[in-house]
Amino acid sequence: MKIALLSTFLLVLGLPLAAQDIPYIKSDQVTAWKNSDSDTVYVLNFWATWCAPCVAELPDFEKINREYAEKGVQVILISTDFRRDVDKRVKPFLERHKLESRVVFMDETTPNNWIDLVSTEWSGAIPATLIVRKNRSFERFFEKQLHFEELEEAVQAALKN
Repeated sequence: MKIALLSTFLLVLGLPLAAQDIPYIKSDQVTAWKNSDSDTVYVLNFWATWCAPCVAELPDFEKINREYAEKGVQVILISTDFRRDVDKRVKPFLERHKLESRVVFMDETTPNNWIDLVSTEWSGAIPATLIVRKNRSFERFFEKQLHFEELEEAVQAALKN
């Protein structure tokens, strides 16, 4: 009875009962998004909780996620934190910041093995963002902090292309 009351209380307050699930992906998932035959625009943002510019741009990605999801845009935030930090840093970070975008963890031990799969222009620095729409042959890569206007402009260009 006490557990049922506590669960109901937490649900009423809107507090999660468990931490957000973060799927672990391999580099082949990025390749699958890049080569998807769907009409989806994928916004792949590579970030980490310890990266100040990454954290600063997250609200802009959240806004794109809210405003463009129904137009076929999928924002995917790809954490590059250390694997050991997913449960103790990344999940609490997501809860604290109430992120609604899809979050996954890049489960590869050697970044040099997959960075070029994202973009041959990428040095490996974060934040980094790839916006891709395969069946319309659109691909734009940014190795810097993005602000909403620039991000939205690229998403709109992908949708029009």
